[in-house]
Amino acid sequence: MKTTCSPAKVLTAVTAMMLAGSFVGCDAAANALEDIDTARGIGASSTVDPATAGNALVQLESIPVKGRAPKTGYTRDEFGPAWADTDRNGCDARNDILARDLTNETFKPGTNNCVVMTGTLADKYTGTTVTFTRGQDTSSDVQIDHIVPLSDAWQKGAQQLNADQRKELANDPLNLMAADGPTNSAKGDKDAATWLPPNKAFRCEYVARQTAVKTKYSLWIITAEHDAIVRILEGCN
Repeated sequence: MKTTCSPAKVLTAVTAMMLAGSFVGCDAAANALEDIDTARGIGASSTVDPATAGNALVQLESIPVKGRAPKTGYTRDEFGPAWADTDRNGCDARNDILARDLTNETFKPGTNNCVVMTGTLADKYTGTTVTFTRGQDTSSDVQIDHIVPLSDAWQKGAQQLNADQRKELANDPLNLMAADGPTNSAKGDKDAATWLPPNKAFRCEYVARQTAVKTKYSLWIITAEHDAIVRILEGCN
C-alpha cells in the first residue's frame, strides 16, 4: 500500500526545509494578470491551503529578481541524460513519476514494477482524466513536465550550477509532474508570467512548486514572473 501526503502537506514541508537553508545537489500573460476578484475566486477551490501559500510568498521574497540571461549554450544535454535514475532505486525518473502520479497502473513484467505500461491520470493542468498506454503512438498522451522548464532555469541561474546539480534539477520529483501531453507541449518553456495551467484550481500549487524549486536550486525570477506569482498566491484563500 502506498503512503501518500496531500500536495499542501508536501509543499509545507518543502518550504520549511528551504527556509532552513537546505539545498540538494489559454497560454497568454493575460491568464496570469486576471483581475483580483477572479484570482481570489481561484483560491476558493485551490489545492493549496492559505498557510502554504503564505509560506510560498515568504519564500518568493527571498528569490532574487533579475533580468533573463541569454539562452546561449543551452541544450537538454546540459542537464544530463533524460530521465536518469538519480535516486538509485533502479528505475528512471520518468517511470518513477508515472508510478507516482497515475492510478491503476500496470507494469511491464520483469521490470520489478518499474516500467509503467498503462494507467489513469487525473490531470492537474486541465482538470480532466487522461488514459495512459505505453507505446510509440500513445506514450506522448501523458508527458512528464518540468514545472520549472529547463530552458527557463538555464536563463535564470542554472548556468552557474555544476553538472551534478543541473542533473538533479532535471530529475527532481519536486520539479516533475505527469501532465496531459498537448497541454504540456503548449506550455513549452514559458514562465508564470506567460503561462498558467488552464485548470485554475491548480494554479496556487503550481506557482508554489515553482517557487520551491527556484529556491532550492538558487535560481532567480524576472519582474513579470514575480508579479504573476504574487497575484496567484495572494488569491489562495
